Amino acid sequence: MIVVKILAVLSATMLVIAVAVATLGPQEMSLAEALTALDNMRYTAVEAYFRLHISAWIWEHPVRALLVRPPWLVPAAAGVLLGGAAMTMASTQKAPNSRRRRS
Repeated sequence: MIVVKILAVLSATMLVIAVAVATLGPQEMSLAEALTALDNMRYTAVEAYFRLHISAWIWEHPVRALLVRPPWLVPAAAGVLLGGAAMTMASTQKAPNSRRRRS
């Protein structure tokens, strides 16, 4: 029961962050531009780590495809996934037994 509430709160938080980023941020900024504006050295370090230790194709195809999207998309997607997890876990819990006598 507590896990469902935690997931619901996290979902709501991520959706509020997504709306705030979409409302307050520049309209034409991509996620890569937003990350570079926050910390350019960390962005290049993450790129180098992917290329050297994981695989260059992972950086080129899935990660770069995500980085051309708007910055509000990541928290919005996380909020939707967390909300879905909360609703799924809430629907699988058993309803309490009725204490009413049946005749």
